[in-house]
Amino acid sequence: MFKIRYLVATIILTSTMSVASAWEALPVTAPAPADNPTTAEKVELGSMLYHDPRLSSTGTVSCSSCHNTMLGGEDNRPNSMGVHGKTGGRSAPTVWNSAFNKVQFWDGRAASLEAQAAGPVTNPIEMGMGSWDDVVARLKAIDGYQRAFTEAFGPNSINKDNATKAIAAYERTLITPHSAYDKYVGGDKAALTAQQVKGMNKFAELGCSSCHSGATFNGGGSFQKFPVRDASSYEAQYHLMQDKGLAEVTKKPENEHFWKVPTLRNIALTAPYLHNGSVHTLDQAVEIMAKLQLGKTLNKADTTDIVAFLNALTGPFPKQQIPALPATPGKTFNK
Repeated sequence: MFKIRYLVATIILTSTMSVASAWEALPVTAPAPADNPTTAEKVELGSMLYHDPRLSSTGTVSCSSCHNTMLGGEDNRPNSMGVHGKTGGRSAPTVWNSAFNKVQFWDGRAASLEAQAAGPVTNPIEMGMGSWDDVVARLKAIDGYQRAFTEAFGPNSINKDNATKAIAAYERTLITPHSAYDKYVGGDKAALTAQQVKGMNKFAELGCSSCHSGATFNGGGSFQKFPVRDASSYEAQYHLMQDKGLAEVTKKPENEHFWKVPTLRNIALTAPYLHNGSVHTLDQAVEIMAKLQLGKTLNKADTTDIVAFLNALTGPFPKQQIPALPATPGKTFNK
């Protein structure tokens, strides 16, 4: 808990000192930690684990159930559905470009992709496994996973640490450079339409980039309070104040309603919006954020221009092949 609080304090302090930086293109590769270098074998294993519903208690929910890489990297639900049809109170963040986040989850409770990958599997609402020991026992009973872990990590290597490292290695391949915006800032001035350029300038002029800055438009991993201004007129419709955000982790009143700044990359594909998925359209989200964070009331033209710019942040998805999962001939784990 001390490490989480120290990281949170550092990120909040850094965010208050930052200002909108120069427009940046997304890197074409994602960084990997020294203790988990990316290899083809890890990525292949991670892809299997990510798409395998047998990592859930019911055999019906996988990582990809809520973070669908065939779409916007999430599930387009207000609140994601886990085992037995249970739903949580938050909207699933996109997995696309999550490798560039300094912390994971809306409340930043995981400091790395590896730490994030460990959480949902044993969450009783999400994937519902009783413990990681149960997960490891299940994986060890599948011959195909014995081979895949050996290729990625060596003999007798099926354990929680290596499973989460493999999933994280796969997720670090899920990046979307080469959007129209990236081409524009790279020098191709024909890559954006006149309206998108207008929206880009309005985005900076209003102050949106004071939080949504950097190559991933997430403030470099900062936390920000939301809403900043009185939201009482929105509460009945959007329920913005019910979840206390970061304070749910730190238990500190001064952290109430602080959230990890979400990326705006591929934002056009990830409706509904906000931490609780209460806003159905991107136009609405832009207008609400302008009002509650910046104290600005947008006219329809400005909203339309900004939305046009945000559409330019959609990048091409890397080509993927859904993996063939290791089989369990003649038996099942589901009862």
